[in-house]
Amino acid sequence: MSTDRVSVAVIQSAPVLFNREATVAKACRLIEQAAAQGARLLLFPEAYIPAYPRGFSFGMVVGRRKPWGRELWQLYWENAVDIPGPSTERLAEAARQAGVYVAIGVIERDSTFSRGTLYCTLLYLGPDGSILGKHRKLKPTGAERLVWGEGDGSTLTVVDTDFGKVGGLICWENYMPLARMAMYGKGVEFYLAPTADARDTWQATLTHIALEGRCFVLGCNQFVTREMYPSDLPGREELGDEPDILCRGGSVIISPLGQVLAGPLYGEEGMLLAELDRDEIVRGKLDFDVVGHYARPDIFQLTIDERPHLAVSHVSSR
Repeated sequence: MSTDRVSVAVIQSAPVLFNREATVAKACRLIEQAAAQGARLLLFPEAYIPAYPRGFSFGMVVGRRKPWGRELWQLYWENAVDIPGPSTERLAEAARQAGVYVAIGVIERDSTFSRGTLYCTLLYLGPDGSILGKHRKLKPTGAERLVWGEGDGSTLTVVDTDFGKVGGLICWENYMPLARMAMYGKGVEFYLAPTADARDTWQATLTHIALEGRCFVLGCNQFVTREMYPSDLPGREELGDEPDILCRGGSVIISPLGQVLAGPLYGEEGMLLAELDRDEIVRGKLDFDVVGHYARPDIFQLTIDERPHLAVSHVSSR
């Protein structure tokens, strides 16, 4: 019997809102701190760099746009992350120095064509300082669609590590049964679920995923208060009716049989640590394997298009 174990850290932290450089610096410090406590796999929240823009309309209503909304969009765009770019280099170097795997939510600035689209992205970094992959959120939820583009099947990423397969989905993508099935079909063992959902009901979703996929689930959210937002943000008055605590957290670590191993953490920034035994994944599949002996491929089949879908492509005569 193998004794594969890995220590993980789920980092419930607030960014320095709308400030990429300061948030990257904070993330690098937290990477060092988590590694010092023995963690080898680190998860940060959704949209950690530079912000999850909770409470903002970006000045958009049906049929009309307000000038201040364009100013806020420009600030958000200017503080987004290029992949690769200077910010990913700093984060990757922090991962290398700490010798850890890092998954961190970033707002990715499109590096092709017009550079006018932002994506909510989960970025994977390796202990050798490399970019291992990324996942772009397939379907932004509600008003998120005003500011983020949609990913495609080319970034349904699962990363091979020396302790198992790591992958996952962002926030309400985890309500998409076929997206989850795509992850299970790639053999995910450590399922990452960074989110902006702090409701009690979110915990049931994460427990269900652990049981359905017979995998460890790492859920990670931010803890954010209204006073953390810069006072000079365009449109900040929209936050006037929001509660003092805009996001209370709820980060958690769950076993393949649905046992809560750490958390949920509410009401503060903090770090959840746990040592995970990969053998629990194997034992859990005795009676349920969603893409194995509990599947019915003679009845149900899922086909996934993993090609990148570009608006413009060029075919050269050469």
